[in-house]
Amino acid sequence: MTTLAPYACNSAHTRGRRHPEPPATPRSEFQRDRDRIVHSTAFRRLEYKTQVFVNHEGDLFRTRLTHSLEVAQIGRTLARTLAVDEDLVETIALAHDLGHTPFGHVGQDVLNDCMKNHGGFEHNLQSLRLVDHLEQKYADFSGLNLTFEAREGILKHCSKRNAEKLGDVGARFLEGRQPSLEAQITNLADEIAYNNHDVDDGLRSGLITLEQLEEVALFRRHLDEVRARYPSLSDRRLIHETVRRMINALVVDLLAQTRTNLSEHAPQTADELRTCPPIAAFSPQMREDNLALKRFLFANLYRHYRVVRMMDKASRIVRELFDAFTGNPRVLPPEFQDRAEHGLERAVADYIAGMTDRYAMTEHRRLFDIHDPGH
Repeated sequence: MTTLAPYACNSAHTRGRRHPEPPATPRSEFQRDRDRIVHSTAFRRLEYKTQVFVNHEGDLFRTRLTHSLEVAQIGRTLARTLAVDEDLVETIALAHDLGHTPFGHVGQDVLNDCMKNHGGFEHNLQSLRLVDHLEQKYADFSGLNLTFEAREGILKHCSKRNAEKLGDVGARFLEGRQPSLEAQITNLADEIAYNNHDVDDGLRSGLITLEQLEEVALFRRHLDEVRARYPSLSDRRLIHETVRRMINALVVDLLAQTRTNLSEHAPQTADELRTCPPIAAFSPQMREDNLALKRFLFANLYRHYRVVRMMDKASRIVRELFDAFTGNPRVLPPEFQDRAEHGLERAVADYIAGMTDRYAMTEHRRLFDIHDPGH
């Protein structure tokens, strides 16, 4: 077992849960958190939620579930090397996208627009809402009753207006403090995972090409290395060898820069680390290289006309569902009709955000296709 660094979160000294519970023996408190995430309904739904490509477009493209697993794998490597709590990192990684809508970021953007007069919608807040309130499994409380440290890590972004309503977990956004190092490295593991698997999926789909990517320094560096070592390698293996080298280079750089930052600021406790500037970071050069890759993906993949066409359809589905349910709450399932008594628009947003891609399309067809019986 890895000995934790002094700046690591320690599950034996967690700030606790919103509802007190007996110890998790033989598991640690963070292991209990992770297990509750894995057994949650929201986690299972991630299998059918879009990353970039809508679920029915191909079996091999990443989904929110496979993305979350990749983030957890990278995060655990970082955590073990830096001697922080692996189970907490895994918990945050597996939970960070629970609140995502169907159809990826376009679903969130449309739902946020629909909710602009009702508190807005943001997937980080929705993830916290799921683990704090919406999951219905336990007799003694709503939600999953996770530790403060897990909830802190899930809430990656938050406006001051929303932070004021969230008590202890929102305080750092008002006071200018950082989250735990476990939360910081999970955030960057997320960035490493989605940039690199979007490259892989983009190439697999044919929407971007190797020739285009050769203009991106970070990719070209590793592609040249693979071609020099394996001159006759097939395209599929060539891509995999290049992408895995990119991931490794980002991880190695992140570890080196984070160690440098730890040495400079020398935090002696997890709470002291929260008062430092961000500790987990890429080197300045790698940050620029990574930003160039992001810009390339935005311009060439996320704005590719085939992706935009699908997202345009998806945005109409989300907006029309919202309008139909708020226009006539009696077409909502009974559970959400009950919730609507305490706020119709938020109940509708909860319902839509919990949908998978295919369920949203099915529900839209039930409501708008006269030939569908609507069961």
